[in-house]
Amino acid sequence: MTQPATAEGLLAWMPGRGLIAGLAADTQLLVADSWLVRDGQVRGLDRHRERFLRSCGDCGGPSPDQLDEFWRDMTAALPRTGSWFPRVELVAGSLQLRLLLRYAPQIAPDVRVWAAGQPDPRTVPRRKGPDLDVLARVRQRARGQGAEEAVLIAPSGLVLEGATSSVLWWEDDTLCLPPQQLPILAGVTTGLIQERAVHSGIRMAHRERTLEQLAGREVWLVNALHGIRPVIGWEGRPMEAGQDLFAKEWREWLDGLLEPLPAA
Repeated sequence: MTQPATAEGLLAWMPGRGLIAGLAADTQLLVADSWLVRDGQVRGLDRHRERFLRSCGDCGGPSPDQLDEFWRDMTAALPRTGSWFPRVELVAGSLQLRLLLRYAPQIAPDVRVWAAGQPDPRTVPRRKGPDLDVLARVRQRARGQGAEEAVLIAPSGLVLEGATSSVLWWEDDTLCLPPQQLPILAGVTTGLIQERAVHSGIRMAHRERTLEQLAGREVWLVNALHGIRPVIGWEGRPMEAGQDLFAKEWREWLDGLLEPLPAA
């Protein structure tokens, strides 16, 4: 039976044998998904599973039975102590399934954003995995400008999302996000936020906005690692960040969604 791991590393999965170290070669990712594990607790794991398995199916990946077996072995291998940021992967060519175990970086309560308006460099924007390397380079350029993240924009100038985050914002008491027809990734954490808004009677809207139109508004960058980060500064253009009115309450709610991993 697979035991929880205790160290960082890349593990390859073999049917009937489980996860094995030393067999994984660096190759292009077809699919990837990642989330925060904090002392054996995770948020929205079923949603990550659904997105990963659906994306693997879209790529002609392993059979559903093999994906189910991999997911069971992977979940059992997740550490039950400490803060981790594991990533599941499907690689091109061999269609090998892997688990990359990484310690989680420090969780940030807010974020400064490079507002130059990075043209979207992704080749497969609705599937996480193939474009992770190019997005990492975008974030590296943002760090060179004193920011932690960058906003991707469409050729029309409309806001899409961050390099590793969904973009949401408030217009008065309406929680807004880009229209679904734009090339954006379906974020797991964004889905949880939308569900809460619906259940709480909070008005939501899909709106087309340029970066300039976000000036002075409460803007959130949202992902599975950091949760909700309000934007506290824009770098690269004269834009003021809006006052943080809603983020604290929503962050506390989101932290309350952490649930124990299934028993190993």
